[in-house]
Amino acid sequence: MTALESAPIASLDDATLVGRARDGDVQAYEQLVVRYQGPMFRLAVKMLADRGEAEDVVQEAFLRAWRGLPQLNDDAAFVGWLYRMTTNRCLNVLRARRPHVEVDLDTAESPRTDTRPEHAVLISTQLEALNNALQTLTAEQRACWLLREVHGLSYDQIGDIVGANITAVRGRIARARAQLSEVMKPWR
Repeated sequence: MTALESAPIASLDDATLVGRARDGDVQAYEQLVVRYQGPMFRLAVKMLADRGEAEDVVQEAFLRAWRGLPQLNDDAAFVGWLYRMTTNRCLNVLRARRPHVEVDLDTAESPRTDTRPEHAVLISTQLEALNNALQTLTAEQRACWLLREVHGLSYDQIGDIVGANITAVRGRIARARAQLSEVMKPWR
């Protein structure tokens, strides 16, 4: 048994886990799911403003990824590929919606409750305002802004995920920032 084979599965890098998963190692794929379900869910819930739809989108993305592993040519590209599947599915859901659905966005990232109550209320109100403001962006702007500002991806990575050139990505993010800045002025 080699050192790589005996290493705890959680300590393996993504490319190794993807290679093992492609070879049928379910535990390796489960580790990838554990590692990336949180970021994918946060992206989906912020894009869709609906926890149920976000859960469905993430589950579908991971299922499609599992089925599509044999077609993935570069094991190291798994995370970008997963972001692309999740983002595209969210965009499809948004396009299929009626003009606007009013929903209550109760995110997993709520403010801490052990702080001063007035501070917690202020933060909660600011988060609600930001979430409402995000829903006023176009789906494409929201996707680009979330991938950049929340998930920290580069413009190149975002372009690959949303299928747009860097200039378009920069433009979408700039318009999103300007619109969000205007809406969030009262909170400065």
